[in-house]
Amino acid sequence: MKFLNSEEDPEYINLQTEMVWLQQHIKETNQRVIVLFEGRDTAGKGGAIMRFIRFLNPRLFRVVALSKPTEKEMGQWYFQRYIEHLPGPGEMVFFDRSWYNRAVVEPVMGFCTQEQYDRFKKQVVQLEQMLVEDGIHLFKFWFSIGPHEQKRRLEERVSNPLKQWKLSRVDVHAQAKWQEFTTYKEWMFQNTSTPLSPWTVINGNHRETARREAMRCILNKLEYPKKGSTGERLETDKNIIKTIKKTNGKPPWI
Repeated sequence: MKFLNSEEDPEYINLQTEMVWLQQHIKETNQRVIVLFEGRDTAGKGGAIMRFIRFLNPRLFRVVALSKPTEKEMGQWYFQRYIEHLPGPGEMVFFDRSWYNRAVVEPVMGFCTQEQYDRFKKQVVQLEQMLVEDGIHLFKFWFSIGPHEQKRRLEERVSNPLKQWKLSRVDVHAQAKWQEFTTYKEWMFQNTSTPLSPWTVINGNHRETARREAMRCILNKLEYPKKGSTGERLETDKNIIKTIKKTNGKPPWI
């Protein structure tokens, strides 16, 4: 599928218009929204966030992309540094990676102990339940790509000087530890996808399609006065996006 330049693409502009209307309603009704962007390295998390915020009012959203914890933060409750960034009334917060670092990346790479990992497993669902029950809209996106596509994108990062800043220690091991990442990811899906805070898995092998379907997911689930007035499709494509439930298996592309 070929897309026009985003500024010239009616579909993209319509989705962005719907996002602006949604943001205005969130402000007027003092709602709070959290969107977690997770996935393997090169899956397109940051690019998707950039699509979401392109025309939004910067005073009403924040993008949170935390670096590795400081020595002080390492001595705190694991979730504490994330809680500091929760949204206030009328605000949307986009997490470029989140507390789910401890579900996949940290245990695979040896960045946490078994005890820390086990404690996370006991606490994360309870934390999210408290957030949702307090009225926060919580979306959890996993952008999924295949090993060959990841390899291609990693090579692009190495060769493209505009993308070399994205290279990390985790990138170096992404392919060699593919199966380990898969094992922890599948545990995460089966044990942290709940009716209150389900995981939404998005086929990220085509970047632009994935970004637009992620936008549709939020626009479809939240209500706002002008919803659908652009005439754009807001229902998600079930061939691209799927909500994980413990009993329904997983799409072939995750």
